[in-house]
Amino acid sequence: MNASRRREAVRRMLEGPAEPVPPDLAGAAARRGARLRRGRRVLRRFAWGLLAVLVVALVVWVALESPWSARPVPAPPPMDW
Repeated sequence: MNASRRREAVRRMLEGPAEPVPPDLAGAAARRGARLRRGRRVLRRFAWGLLAVLVVALVVWVALESPWSARPVPAPPPMDW
């Protein structure tokens, strides 16, 4: 569709009668927005809680395993000739 046809289509839409807006549109939008905010807040709290659990698990693992220390070298087998 070229530009002149688009302009003509827009002009026809704007010249026609305006469709009525539902009377509860603002209330429905506010309820939907509140629901979305609540869902995002729950998701954010869950993510922070999961991060806290992972950090605690990492600290416990590091405290118990000491992964930075060198492991003892096993003794060589006895040489019985």
